[in-house]
Amino acid sequence: MRSVSVCILFLILFCWPVLGGCVTNQPDVAKDSSTNRIPLFFREDFKETPAETPVTQAHIANPQVLITCHGPAAELIKKSHHDHKKNDPWYVWSGSCENGRWAVTLKKKDTLVDLSSGRIRLRTKQSGPNVLKIILGLDDGVWLVSARGFGETPDWHVFGVDISKLAWRKLNIESIKAGERVKEPDLTKVRSIGWTDLTTGKKSMACTRLDWIEVYGKERR
Repeated sequence: MRSVSVCILFLILFCWPVLGGCVTNQPDVAKDSSTNRIPLFFREDFKETPAETPVTQAHIANPQVLITCHGPAAELIKKSHHDHKKNDPWYVWSGSCENGRWAVTLKKKDTLVDLSSGRIRLRTKQSGPNVLKIILGLDDGVWLVSARGFGETPDWHVFGVDISKLAWRKLNIESIKAGERVKEPDLTKVRSIGWTDLTTGKKSMACTRLDWIEVYGKERR
């Protein structure tokens, strides 16, 4: 009995640190529907700074990421936060875009990404009829917007989506209007990733809020 106790103590003292290291030091990866491991291309969760309009490069936390605002209401997209609300995040808000459509895109400096088997995760809070949709800017200049998106949520919610499962439409990046359906686009060379709801904001009654976004895919240069 004593020998068994000694063996258990040995396992706890000497083997646990090794096992623990195997668990906690895993690389930051996601799994797609075919269980392939996909590296994190970038994550952006914005700086914890006071609310300001418009959102600009000064609000980007990741030094490798560049932001661009598009559409008639590009200058009205707000970097929002409320100090009086408990656990309120620092997020991008479209509710102030009452005079036109809008879109936000992010890209990693001097780098493309292969999203043919990629994945996107994001934390959003949708209000009213506004449905957040994914935008992709391809290296050949074509812009795409997902046919479906993420609708109204009672509170902040994390969504994840396999890019290969999305249907796409062409996007006019100037007017932020969706066009014809695009079947099986080549997603091996994507330059920009972003979001829009293809409509205007109506303050808190109808808007898109995005806290953070993660893009998983194979980096290309």
